[in-house]
Amino acid sequence: MPQISILGCGWLGLPLAKAFLEKGFSVNGSTTSENKLTILENSGIKPFLVAVSSEGIQGNLNGFLSDSEILIIDIPPKLKGDTNENFVAKIQNLVLEIEKYSIKKVLFISSTSVYTDTENIPVITEEDIPNPDTESGRQLFESENLLLNNPKFNTTVLRFGGLIGEDRHPIKFLSGRENIENPNGPINLIHQKDCIGIILKIIEKDSWNTVFNAVASIHPSRKEYYTQKAESLGLELPKFNAEKKSVGKIIDSNKLEVVLDYKFNGI
Repeated sequence: MPQISILGCGWLGLPLAKAFLEKGFSVNGSTTSENKLTILENSGIKPFLVAVSSEGIQGNLNGFLSDSEILIIDIPPKLKGDTNENFVAKIQNLVLEIEKYSIKKVLFISSTSVYTDTENIPVITEEDIPNPDTESGRQLFESENLLLNNPKFNTTVLRFGGLIGEDRHPIKFLSGRENIENPNGPINLIHQKDCIGIILKIIEKDSWNTVFNAVASIHPSRKEYYTQKAESLGLELPKFNAEKKSVGKIIDSNKLEVVLDYKFNGI
């Protein structure tokens, strides 16, 4: 089994690392929090304190990357609000370091935010060229290309939709709110279990040098889905405002289902 390094053992990276361990892989895991090193170690993950910034990389990167064949990059761009963070510079710094080590394959966790929401609600496949309209989407798309175009390692980009899980669901934020816009926009969500299952499949199938959209195959409207979810959880219903025309997109993940022979668990 090849050794795997996971850059970013957070909400997704930590359970992903545990899933790899169950499959018999040796896993290096990074965190930016000293308090989390013990959690990683107690889980059987080799822990490393690594912080990637636009100025450079701090921490034991040598230990983290040495002897690993596969690197999974799972660090969020953190570009919401007024932040001026340069995520592309982070990835540029990381690429310079990857080239020095034995990494042959890179899996980059990206987002469907690289695709723009529009009024005609298009169906989006990997053949559609992204035209992001947010700073986060723009920097993610540029970062994708930095990795995909590097000849020194093979990259697969995985574009996740909205992330949900047992401890994470948008309805907990939307419950009881009023005047929520975009009621007829379709949802594009993916459960944490599917995120992990898809990544395991990519490694198992040795599927590199490609891009996958990763979103559950059902796309009800925001109003329909979140109303039903609030009812099922006994939460106060959200109230939507339909004065403005809804926008959105439907993300097609058929390529992933066919190439990886993967079946979604649902949302």
